[in-house]
Amino acid sequence: MNPTGKWACTVDSMLFRGEANVNIFEKDGAYDFELEISGVDIPEYTVKSVDIGENHLKAVINVAMLGKDAELDIDFDDDSFTGILKIPFIGKIKLKNGHRI
Repeated sequence: MNPTGKWACTVDSMLFRGEANVNIFEKDGAYDFELEISGVDIPEYTVKSVDIGENHLKAVINVAMLGKDAELDIDFDDDSFTGILKIPFIGKIKLKNGHRI
């Protein structure tokens, strides 16, 4: 599974409802992310690690404002995905209807 490219998904949480876009790309031999959510100021973050299996991606992302790490778990099925983003103090956010754009 090659996760690089532009993806979109539906987010339905107590803090935000709508579509989120992410660009996954390789940078200096590792994976990195650019996250875009219309109308939302995204706090500064650093991708600490990305592990990719055959159809699974797990990432640890440090959120500077929280001083804690968030965890991203995504299961891919060709050009679609579902996943969960676990953010400290906020909880689990389901990522639905993920698709390549």
